[in-house]
Amino acid sequence: MKTGNKGKKAKETPKTSADTRYPIAKTGEPDRLNDAALACELDEAPMLRTQIYLSKPEHAFIQTEAARQGQPMAAVIRAFIDEKMDVPESAWTDNPLLAPPADPDFVGPEDGAINHDHYIYGGPRKWMKRRGQWIEAPPLPEDYYTDSASAAAYDRITEGKK
Repeated sequence: MKTGNKGKKAKETPKTSADTRYPIAKTGEPDRLNDAALACELDEAPMLRTQIYLSKPEHAFIQTEAARQGQPMAAVIRAFIDEKMDVPESAWTDNPLLAPPADPDFVGPEDGAINHDHYIYGGPRKWMKRRGQWIEAPPLPEDYYTDSASAAAYDRITEGKK
């Protein structure tokens, strides 16, 4: 029983020069372009080609920055990425937002994180606790800011007081 590729020729691999992995040009041109490409690959980490979608304002911004800097758009985008990748260690060690609180005994309100606007700016609560679960607070009455009695009644409802 015969197996194999009957009548099919094996694919020929292109001939390569001894010192590069790139095919020899059929025109008999010297290999200097191939050697130059190899030198670029050895000096820098290999790049990966990718495609991204930009909104019109994002595209216009990148084009403007590229023209201002005299660089291609790809170089500007890579510079932005490199800038974000190079976060200094001091951002984590000397960051006051990550430091322990000044008063370790301070205990804020239970809903301080979800109703921060209420505690910082005096606005109405957005969330309230009912039967052990957080639910969205009812909408403000129309006269909340003009009628103090209406505001007080609403605040009593959202605070869980009768």
